[in-house]
Amino acid sequence: MCTNPNIVEVASLIGEPSRITILLNLLGGKSLPASELARFARITPQTASSHLSKMVEGGLLVHESYGRHKYYRLASAEVAYALEALQAIASPKPIRSLRESDQLRALRYARTCYDHIAGQIGVALTDRLLELGLLQEAGKDFILSPAGKQRLERFGVEVEEDRKRRRHYARQCLDWSERRHHISGTLGAALTRRLFELRWIERLPDSRAVRVTPEGLQGLADEFGIDL
Repeated sequence: MCTNPNIVEVASLIGEPSRITILLNLLGGKSLPASELARFARITPQTASSHLSKMVEGGLLVHESYGRHKYYRLASAEVAYALEALQAIASPKPIRSLRESDQLRALRYARTCYDHIAGQIGVALTDRLLELGLLQEAGKDFILSPAGKQRLERFGVEVEEDRKRRRHYARQCLDWSERRHHISGTLGAALTRRLFELRWIERLPDSRAVRVTPEGLQGLADEFGIDL
């Protein structure tokens, strides 16, 4: 356990505008090349390379090489939780265009937060699982009840907890747009994978926002009683 974390160093890495733009574009759980991250941040590839190197060294990012290209992603779920929490306490930026307004609306409705569903849909699903008694709150985490385990297994979700993994199983993640918790951790990721497998949700291009398909709207209503 780290008893003396260097918060100043992490804050200085996150606090630079281009770097926070890069981090937020990786918050959806994707691995992206440096050239694409440079485009998102509106900086030169050389400048992006410098920023990326610093964030890798600082433990915020990791990278993998494919041929001549490096693909970057968040180093851990903890980095994603920190970014989501910062967005929850940050004051909103002014909306300067219709495009920005549409993008924000899409993110608020449904998005991936690292590898789990967030936004209005993520919170509504979490609330419904609690209402049905499938989940229970336990401190900063959720507990999957025996009925919840059976129900989600029938739904096709991998619910077995791998106790060898250091990651939380079912964590309460503060949703920056709803100001309430959605489910994260390995269970939240498994549930989200199942929603993608069923094509109830699908990714939007160049965004971590996701779209709930007509099949998804019907499925969420039939399976969980969620009326959107």
